[in-house]
Amino acid sequence: MQPSDRPSAPAHAPEHAPGYDERLTAPGTWWLIAALLGVSGGLVALPLGAVPMLGGLILAGALASIAVSSYGSARVRVVAGSLVAGDARIPVEALGEPEALEGEEARAWRTYKADPRAFLLLRGYITGAVRVEVTDPRDPTPYVYVSTRDPEGLAAAIREAREAARQGD
Repeated sequence: MQPSDRPSAPAHAPEHAPGYDERLTAPGTWWLIAALLGVSGGLVALPLGAVPMLGGLILAGALASIAVSSYGSARVRVVAGSLVAGDARIPVEALGEPEALEGEEARAWRTYKADPRAFLLLRGYITGAVRVEVTDPRDPTPYVYVSTRDPEGLAAAIREAREAARQGD
């Protein structure tokens, strides 16, 4: 497909519209564990009476839910010429060619192949990832590793944003 054959963005679409947007939510089993922790909190307070049991149930359940929600609230986006991974915002001009990783290769890059200087947004319950080299000579970070459920989609969005940034120069 030639660049001129691609459908253009709608005229009403904002220039900063995300090319990729994903929330790395925690799996359902983690929510089940949070609920079970709430029940455990209630059972611990049961000998003190019904009201403390209810308080223990609510308090333990709320704390466990907050922990699961905060861990699962990481977002990965390609927007406004940047890769936004969690709290990090990296301009696509500072990134090299993205590499979509699945299965064993993704596991290798988050374990024994990992560089301690790299930026890693890891979620152990997500098997796919994208690894992209940081090409900015002033940045000591060798690469960015981001867990994602759609490695090909994220890699394509980074490539597209890099191409758009080059054409804008």
